[in-house]
Amino acid sequence: MSDSVNTPEVSRPAPGGEHHPGEPVRHTRSKGEPRFPDGPRADPAGSHFERRIRSFQPRRSRVTAGQADALQRLWSRWGLDIDGKDVDLAELFGNDRPVVLEIGFGMGEATAQMAAADPDTNLLAVDVHTPGQGNLLNLADQQGLTNIRVANGDAIILLREMLTPDSLDGLRVYFPDPWPKKRHHKRRLIQPEFLSLAATRLRPGATVHCATDWEPYAEQMLDVLTAHPDFENTQADGGFAPRPAFRPLTRFEGQGLDKGHVVNDLLFRRVQHGDR
Repeated sequence: MSDSVNTPEVSRPAPGGEHHPGEPVRHTRSKGEPRFPDGPRADPAGSHFERRIRSFQPRRSRVTAGQADALQRLWSRWGLDIDGKDVDLAELFGNDRPVVLEIGFGMGEATAQMAAADPDTNLLAVDVHTPGQGNLLNLADQQGLTNIRVANGDAIILLREMLTPDSLDGLRVYFPDPWPKKRHHKRRLIQPEFLSLAATRLRPGATVHCATDWEPYAEQMLDVLTAHPDFENTQADGGFAPRPAFRPLTRFEGQGLDKGHVVNDLLFRRVQHGDR
């Protein structure tokens, strides 16, 4: 997942400057000028700052002209700042179709493909990587995908403070940061506490779908999900699942497979207490 804090130094070309589509746009902002006046806020949940271990790490990235344009044009319609305030999903999407939450969508290509293949399902895609947010909005606009909303900020705050119980029909976490060093394992997203929180927002029968190419993390995910009382494995043998047809094979994943990486999918179902 690309759940990452960034501070892009771009919003529009300098006066008289020339730029080409797809190229980074450099712009010197005056003091106090927001990077994207009509786009995602830099710190939407600043008042909710908590001293807890985060599953994402800060980094800086540049935004292309096309991404910046999409953020400016489309954020007010299809964007959501995670600020801790209640959100009505039916109002956000303009309908009462099932909603699947995706945490960490990278540049959004796979998210756009899944949205196009399943127009009757709404996708709420969360990340804090500004170029990815702009890219996904741009893809949705170009392809006419009205069932995508892009959320900016910490998914934990979204789950805990903004969504109502049983409001989600699915949760997707594809290729999250594996935090490979042992001392960093506590930063991994898929932990018992996270699953307990997610379970409160997932309706019974909803599916949790995780995928990773880091085998030690895949084993941990399998152990943690199997042990959790709110979830059951959809696989009769209690193991990993074949990659479902609805999850696209991404370029990143293809490169990993070419290098001999093993990708593991996990598909678990939300159950009522006592149903296992």
